[in-house]
Amino acid sequence: MEELYSKAETLALRRKHIGPSCKVFYAKDPLKIVRAQGQYMFDEKGEKYLDCINNVAHVGHSHPYVIKAATKQMELLNTNSRFLHDNLVQYAQRLTATLPEKLSVCYFVNSGSEANDLALRLARQYRGHQDVITLENAYHGHVTSLIDISPYKFNQLGKDSKKEYVHVAPSPDIYRGKYREDHPDPASAYAEEVKKIIEETQKNGRKIAAFIAESMQSCGGQVIPPVGYFQKVAEYVRAAGGVFIADEVQVGFGRVGKHFWAFQLQGEDFVPDIVTMGKPIGNGHPMSCVVTTREIAEGFGASGLEYFNTFGGNPVSCAIGLAVLDVIEKEDLQGNATRVGNYLLELLAEQKEKHPLVGDIRGVGLFVGVDLVKDKQKRTPATAEALHLIYKLKEHQILLSADGPYRNILKFKPPMCFTMEDAKHAVETLDALLTELEEATGMKTENNASTNVQCKRKTTEESSQPEGASESIGHVNGAACRQENGIYSKKRSVPSKRIRT
Repeated sequence: MEELYSKAETLALRRKHIGPSCKVFYAKDPLKIVRAQGQYMFDEKGEKYLDCINNVAHVGHSHPYVIKAATKQMELLNTNSRFLHDNLVQYAQRLTATLPEKLSVCYFVNSGSEANDLALRLARQYRGHQDVITLENAYHGHVTSLIDISPYKFNQLGKDSKKEYVHVAPSPDIYRGKYREDHPDPASAYAEEVKKIIEETQKNGRKIAAFIAESMQSCGGQVIPPVGYFQKVAEYVRAAGGVFIADEVQVGFGRVGKHFWAFQLQGEDFVPDIVTMGKPIGNGHPMSCVVTTREIAEGFGASGLEYFNTFGGNPVSCAIGLAVLDVIEKEDLQGNATRVGNYLLELLAEQKEKHPLVGDIRGVGLFVGVDLVKDKQKRTPATAEALHLIYKLKEHQILLSADGPYRNILKFKPPMCFTMEDAKHAVETLDALLTELEEATGMKTENNASTNVQCKRKTTEESSQPEGASESIGHVNGAACRQENGIYSKKRSVPSKRIRT
């Protein structure tokens, strides 16, 4: 298909008409993407890129089943939810069937930010409390109410940017955080930090409305909370009259593999009071949802204010949502997330043993982080190196992003149709680039015997774990993190200027 504008013209028009705070990937040389299919994106020259970034195109770009469902409903009707329509109630029924029984009432909206903003309204109306506990490095959305509870954003605005009703708890990060993998009970230790915040808040005459956390932190650095943390936090927060909001916008809908929702990794004994969802819910169509208990929903209604959302829950959005649920089930995408995710973690674990730049591998299913460090003992973030690798991977037509508070964590969160062959190709390319970078910066491999390690594992489904083995969850660090880092004393380094991606 012939493009209306050249890449240079498109870029010039964007700079003229689009707000300067709206950034692009690869600012030095942005990609112009004109189509996508499955786990691949194509630029205006027809070049194909492996997409390891898009957790929005959840079941794969341009999925024909989802497109058919959308167009079929568009040909019939699209209107608001004040009219009765079967799609709305069918989708609510299907969606809540994936959740614990008490989470049974839906509010359909249009973005993750809308969902989290509404969740705060529900929480504050429930008991009339106002204060919110959030986590270090958290990001929950772009609207004002959510910037206020997102340290990932408000810390950029200066030291006085935190509002008095916002309280920040330590991120439950066992690699970089206050309590690490050698702590006997990091879940309890991190939960006690929340308890201290609650006690201090109450001493000052304030009341907690909610604790909000992503079930696994994404922008915060691919952080997986230790099992038991959410249970203990929920106990303390509920005792203070607050509710627990689980933000599944980034990690829901089967991405973790065995479970449909990432909060379920904590165990069957944990059920949040409110769950928010977005990004993958519509496979790229703008829709989202808040699910809560009947009690909280009735409390919200007791205010006397009607809640109406012009586009939330419209028949087309619900048809798309139903189609996404169908594809996840019919194509066994949860199973694929487990099989391919385990394989990806195995391949990356080999890279950690081989490369001094790789400090930690952590993830579950198709949500995996590679924590790059300059020194494995000190765990010094390798920010410039991470961003250098992002650009080099792009040259090899692999799209990956770097995030976390130090922008040193490579994030794998691809479409759920990502294959073992894709994982093998991505890691082999990363391996070669790491070797090249380490040689250029004067690093050496920690174990010379492992320098010839290649990604030679089987890539057929027969190589996956037996049915009895659940998906891998965790950090590939431990003792290896305390070995000599193998860095030469030469003062050669990658330029430290931040490369935006």
